[in-house]
Amino acid sequence: MSSTFKVHILGCGSALPTLKHNASCQIVEIRGKFMMVDCAEGAQTMLRHTHIHFSKLQSVFITHLHGDHCFGLMGLISTFGLLGRTVPLHVYAPTALEPMLNEQIIMFCPHLSYEVVFHPVDTSLNTIIYEDKSMTVTSIPLEHRMPCCGFLFREKPLLPHIRRDMIDAFNIPLSQINNIKAGGGWITDDGTVLSHEQLVTPPDPVKAYAYCSDTRYLPHLHQLIEGVDVLYHESTYGKDKIDSAEKYCHSTAEQAAMVARDAHVGKLFLGHYSSRYEDETILLAEAKAVFPETYLSNERMIIDI
Repeated sequence: MSSTFKVHILGCGSALPTLKHNASCQIVEIRGKFMMVDCAEGAQTMLRHTHIHFSKLQSVFITHLHGDHCFGLMGLISTFGLLGRTVPLHVYAPTALEPMLNEQIIMFCPHLSYEVVFHPVDTSLNTIIYEDKSMTVTSIPLEHRMPCCGFLFREKPLLPHIRRDMIDAFNIPLSQINNIKAGGGWITDDGTVLSHEQLVTPPDPVKAYAYCSDTRYLPHLHQLIEGVDVLYHESTYGKDKIDSAEKYCHSTAEQAAMVARDAHVGKLFLGHYSSRYEDETILLAEAKAVFPETYLSNERMIIDI
């Protein structure tokens, strides 16, 4: 099983697309799975730049129903049909999107070659909305001008690593590898007892990534994302526009850094920049004054979790 965990930034601007930034869209790549987070206009073009084949995309997670987070979804669905997709596409989004999406599919793609499976998300709940044997996705309630949630992607623990030197030294059959990984030991032909702990080394630590956009500053948010390795938090405004942040339920870069600091995250990536900032280094400086491990997101960036 691949241990790859990366985030591909496709768009990190806010509502007005510019020549510098596309609106919100990312690909989370984790243990061989590819999941899109938000799907603004331009998502397909930027997806081409990642060199991730369209067929690998398994699901789309939509935070809320503002256009700069979902206007690209119907185009993506249509393109998948043109490419002859046959496997289902899973869409996780606020409940209100389902009837609108169904109407659009009927209008524009009445003979779609694959199934679009809609999973309604209650944005007010902090709960697991997707789970498989290797990972979970949990909703993170946020506060915006409409129902909105973020998403927390977390690996499940892997099995420990087998010590090849011990396997070879004691001629342990390969057929016993899985039993040992699962917690078993081994008794040699001469009666020597080898414990599980002697035969393995600890598994790789699990990683976690939190995506929080859009939201006003929430003093309690850090409790829901405690200790994640990487946090992407909206930073639409600088301190000069804190009144606008409060009015439109957005956050400043400084407030994003406060969340990162209080959550003890590994790294903070800023995004969802207002188009009024031609140079986002002012946002970076304000955030780094609170949380030094802060970085600016940019299109085509790949974040290795």
